[in-house]
Amino acid sequence: MKTAGWRSALIYGCVIALCQPLAACGSAEAPAASTKDKSAAKPAAAIPANAPLIIAFGDSLYAGYQLGPKEGLAPQLQAALADDGIIARVQNAGVSGDTTAAGRQRLTYVLDNAKTKPALVVLGLGGNDMLRGIDAAQTRANLDAMLGELRKRKIPVVLTGMVAAPNMGPDYAKAFNPIYPELAAKYGASLYPFILDNVVGKPDLMLGDHIHPNARGVKIVVEGLAPLVEDALPDSR
Repeated sequence: MKTAGWRSALIYGCVIALCQPLAACGSAEAPAASTKDKSAAKPAAAIPANAPLIIAFGDSLYAGYQLGPKEGLAPQLQAALADDGIIARVQNAGVSGDTTAAGRQRLTYVLDNAKTKPALVVLGLGGNDMLRGIDAAQTRANLDAMLGELRKRKIPVVLTGMVAAPNMGPDYAKAFNPIYPELAAKYGASLYPFILDNVVGKPDLMLGDHIHPNARGVKIVVEGLAPLVEDALPDSR
């Protein structure tokens, strides 16, 4: 991660330390009202039935927490790819409040019930583990198992990372923060080191909880993520 990325990660860690009494990364009980922010919304291009399938598999940062139908990560990523001449269907498989354990339990179901074999999975879980103080070893084991399943199915992966909040202590951070780069290296996955790089700490890009991005914030995330997705997507051009 570049220096700017580490600075963003530190800001995010400080913010979530202050906001931990809130729902953990958007619990399922949280309201799903739209932000009314239409800056990212635009007519969706028609996607052919045989277009490559990308599954965005994560928690509330993927699910579009409190955003409109076209404002979340999946629809904005699909639109960004189309703007670059890459026609693909990006399926939203984000579930607010999901831990890595919950994601591990549902991954095979999502893959088995996809209309076609995914050309790529964008995987981002672990924030809720950290907020709940779940043993980092369990987080690592769950992500390892998911990446192993995807490797077994010969599905490429883009992994998006998370960082530990400062109040979790240096020992927790030492165990948690290396999970993403080390697993990405182990499985040959592309890595976006911190999912909210260049977004967190900027009120105009975040919802009122200061944890989740608004539509403009998601657009910034997608601008950083899309090139990795394009490079990892087989025969994308």
